[in-house]
Amino acid sequence: MEMKYPLRIQDDFRGGKINLEKTQRLLEKLDIRCSYIHVKRIFKDNDRLKQGRITIEEFRAIYRILTHREEIVEIFNAYSENRKILLENNLVQFLTQEQYTTEMSKTIAFEIIQKYEPIEEVRKARQMSLEGFTRYMDSRECQLFKNECRKVYQDMTHPLNDYFISSSHNTYLVSDQLVGPSDLWGYVSALVKGCRCLEIDCWDGAQNEPVVYHGYTLTSKLLFKTVIQAIHKYAFMTSDYPVVLSLENHCSPAQQEIMADNLQTTFGESLLSDMLADFPDTLPSPEALKFKVLVKNKKIGTLKETHERKGSDKRGKVEEWEEEVADLEEEEEEEKFKESEIFESVLGENQDKETGVKKLSGVTLFKKKKTRKLKIALALSDLVIYTKAEKFKSFQHSRLYQQFNENNSIGETQARKLSKLRAHEFIFHTRKFITRIYPKATRADSSNFNPQEFWNIGCQMVALNFQTPGLPMDLQNGKFLDNGGSGYILKPHFLRESESYFNPSDIKESMPITLTIRLISGIQLPLTHSSSNKGDTLVIIEVFGVPNDQMKQQTRVIKKNAFSPRWNETFTFIIHVPELALIRFVVESQGLIAGNEFLGQYTLPLLCMNKGYRRVPLFSRMGESLEPASLFVYVWYVR
Repeated sequence: MEMKYPLRIQDDFRGGKINLEKTQRLLEKLDIRCSYIHVKRIFKDNDRLKQGRITIEEFRAIYRILTHREEIVEIFNAYSENRKILLENNLVQFLTQEQYTTEMSKTIAFEIIQKYEPIEEVRKARQMSLEGFTRYMDSRECQLFKNECRKVYQDMTHPLNDYFISSSHNTYLVSDQLVGPSDLWGYVSALVKGCRCLEIDCWDGAQNEPVVYHGYTLTSKLLFKTVIQAIHKYAFMTSDYPVVLSLENHCSPAQQEIMADNLQTTFGESLLSDMLADFPDTLPSPEALKFKVLVKNKKIGTLKETHERKGSDKRGKVEEWEEEVADLEEEEEEEKFKESEIFESVLGENQDKETGVKKLSGVTLFKKKKTRKLKIALALSDLVIYTKAEKFKSFQHSRLYQQFNENNSIGETQARKLSKLRAHEFIFHTRKFITRIYPKATRADSSNFNPQEFWNIGCQMVALNFQTPGLPMDLQNGKFLDNGGSGYILKPHFLRESESYFNPSDIKESMPITLTIRLISGIQLPLTHSSSNKGDTLVIIEVFGVPNDQMKQQTRVIKKNAFSPRWNETFTFIIHVPELALIRFVVESQGLIAGNEFLGQYTLPLLCMNKGYRRVPLFSRMGESLEPASLFVYVWYVR
């Protein structure tokens, strides 16, 4: 049965013919999702007179090409008794056998017919045409990502240290770390993506106004108060759960007081400035801290002392903080040369932002066991409650002395070394204390490390450069799709419970999942060259998780077809720790000389995958939706 066009569509052809732009608009009016590049090519093929204008018959041909998908016809025919119509019972059968719909399948079938069947008499008869079935299969309801994971469904009443927390590094930068611009957009875009821990690099500015920029570089400067005003505006737009402001504080006590004043004036009641009554000696939960802003910085004294000072005048009151500057063995900020205590420096004469150690003539010199004194304004110190920045010394030191509200920041180099040599101790540490991992200083191009290795050992804040696209940010975006994109994901029980002996590199006990993915086809895959749809396309499926689960498989190349390539290839993966696994689909165009070209990708947690026939939406390198470009797959897994 063919779709009956509404009268207004006939009206579009009153003048006889329509051009490409009108064709695109008409398709959109009919709810046909289509890529302009592909429509342009199909329009050209169907414009018989080559005048740039088509008749209604030619439009019907274009419509059929865009909506006809042989793989959908095959599924429809398998469940239709006459290959023309699906009865309601046929649809129920399809939903239970293929889509794993076990409850209320009859009610769901009725709702699907009412929502997606465009032909009125078919809809009234509680039946479905191929047209309606195609629309349903192309809908959000048939996407790979589970609808249940689109909302906050996890228990949000555990202490903060029990969650993975979406975290960014150098949030103010939108390109590289040396001469790139600082921009409020860095904060806005991170918050819109659900980021819950933002880094603010603060320095003394002119006219007694603290500024935010990457110290000792040529990056541009932002006013601190402007930054926090932007954060205030967007903080809870995507998520209700707490935002942590990780202050990289280089300001004098006088300007620290101004920062404290700016924070209180801007955030008001949202700013957490005292212990919560119910949490005097444990970290509160994300639920208890909803709509709250937490300051992460050095802190003087105890929470009890802070509470007793509440409401007192702190102007001009400054305390001194003394800390040990790391020796050569512990220093995580730079890569170590084996033969000397000399490090390469990016910018010549300057001072290291983490250690305060002087860098001269392109090298950095360290002396053993050096200490430094920092002056901290009491007004700013007292705004630090549950996120006190404490330098990491050793796991043993933390076990003996670290307080529940003290957090560590560890550079990726040191963290990687510790995770390889002392994974069990590292996991024991992250069970108790919020641990932030940040990129090494030599990543002047703002490149990122693979965050998976640190999620595997329970690190809560794995901070990435959100402005830098690529695999690490694909994994970050994919992982934090879960739990409603709230920026907080409850860690698996084996990374939270003290009796667990989990080691990601040595899995002794597991309940593996056998995941099977049949990659059926591609739909209007993206193209880099607008003149053709003749891409030679292939798909790579990758698993990221514990080392034993890391693997990738790929399809054959389909030559000269990016519009509707058909693979029909099946891949099987044995996944030992599904709770930590991410699945990434990558679409590439084969290039024999310059190498393969990235076309799009989609990453999601394994346990957020629907079973059955599913559509996989694709995203660009920058994380933008490439709709309607997608993959069509059949997924099933058993444990």
